Amino acid sequence: MKGVLVLENGRQFRGELIGSSAQGYGEVVFHTGMTGYQEILTDPSYAGQIVAMTYPLIGNYGINEGDFEAKRPWLTGFVTGEACDSPSHFRSKQTLHDYLTQHGITGLIGVNTRALVRTIREEGSLKGYILSEASLATASALEFPALPRDLVKRVSTQEIYRVNAAGDLHVVLVDFGAKGNIAKSLARLGCQVTVVPANTSFEKIAALHPDGIMLSNGPGDPADCADVLPLVKKLAETYPLFGICLGHQLLAMAFGAKTAKMSFGHRGSNHPVQDLQTGKVWITSQNHGYSVQTESLPAELLVTHQHVNDGTIEGVAHKTWPAFSVQFHPEACPGPQDAEELFHRFLARMNERKGSQLVSLT
Repeated sequence: MKGVLVLENGRQFRGELIGSSAQGYGEVVFHTGMTGYQEILTDPSYAGQIVAMTYPLIGNYGINEGDFEAKRPWLTGFVTGEACDSPSHFRSKQTLHDYLTQHGITGLIGVNTRALVRTIREEGSLKGYILSEASLATASALEFPALPRDLVKRVSTQEIYRVNAAGDLHVVLVDFGAKGNIAKSLARLGCQVTVVPANTSFEKIAALHPDGIMLSNGPGDPADCADVLPLVKKLAETYPLFGICLGHQLLAMAFGAKTAKMSFGHRGSNHPVQDLQTGKVWITSQNHGYSVQTESLPAELLVTHQHVNDGTIEGVAHKTWPAFSVQFHPEACPGPQDAEELFHRFLARMNERKGSQLVSLT
């Protein structure tokens, strides 16, 4: 079926519909990764967005049951130049088309993604629709309403659950839209992980007796999460804390920093980030449309990482409390192991705190 992506600036990109025939609406963004489309489809940070892939062929290794970041996709549309309809991989269970159909997600293929991405780079992220040409022909003037502001509440877990592992460290993961591999990465390193909803109180978290706190990634404008900033600040002043992506922004905001929307964000698996403490440059995986503003950073926070291409803040650490965060995704392993040391740093701080508590009891 013929389909079209209509942007709010009036530009149209035609192609063929795949997946669901339902209309898709959201913020149109692009991702530069060559692989990892299954993780992109199921990353809750893409809630409310139409994702366009710059790599021309997507779906060649199919969809398997082991690489999901969440139980369901949260994006509202998927755009690519070509979708493979006969994937080849021993773990493959579905085609991309079948997966999108199963979950009611509209896709568009045969699109000039180079022209689409150039439009977004020049004008910034734009709202858009994916719909059939027949629907467009019979529709009155399309309206482009504001996007929803309660995305974290939609994607966060509603109940507390555990990810068990053989180890004596206990991490509470505050779920703002957590990718599944964050908890898995902690478990592989021997951490018991308890995942809690984004609106969990400090008292409930303290009652779980954590050794450390992880603040997850998540969708939308971090300013929409202003109500959790007092919680984040108290957690940072009480436990070793590690924030990723949205968790990074919330940690910075909790101590007074400001964030702002980027023109088209960072979404890809090849973003160079410099560790300012060692001078090393890491290849990182990123997915965010907002950044912490350098001029707003309070004196008590130290910039630890910086994006090589545009100089934006990619990591901060508190000068007094054992709390730190990064804008990128160390659990995604694009380097493939460039940023793994961040998890070891987090574990070292938890062990240090646990050791000091044992000393104080003797």
